[in-house]
Amino acid sequence: MSNDEQPGENMSVDDAWRFLEHTRFGRLALSVSNEPDIFPINYLAHDHKLLMRTNPGTKLAELTINDSVAFEIDGLAEDEAWSVVLKGKARILESQTEIDAVSELPLSPWLQTLKYTFVEIIPTSVRGLRFQLGTEPERY
Repeated sequence: MSNDEQPGENMSVDDAWRFLEHTRFGRLALSVSNEPDIFPINYLAHDHKLLMRTNPGTKLAELTINDSVAFEIDGLAEDEAWSVVLKGKARILESQTEIDAVSELPLSPWLQTLKYTFVEIIPTSVRGLRFQLGTEPERY
């Protein structure tokens, strides 16, 4: 049920995963020394995990300092909006067997750049909400 305290309706975990599986772009939230950071990324949901590719830089450095992450996707239709938030632990794939297996998946950089580092996010929670769009109700 939707109200001021809880806008929207909770999705089932299976529905939230369906949105994750059919979306390719989201925002990765990290925090180091109580300084939050958000990065737009393209990703792949595979076997109830998220996979992404990156290069050495701020994002990768922050992941190695604090592996606790949040990830968010959302969308908008004519009369409905939705949002999915996944929380989990990130790890850099290091074994050649894992890298070879992930390299076969449809996970390519969107930018014209080579990204050799694969990161896997193992979820600890997944939560989705659906929102019916409309106008603000009249006040009484």
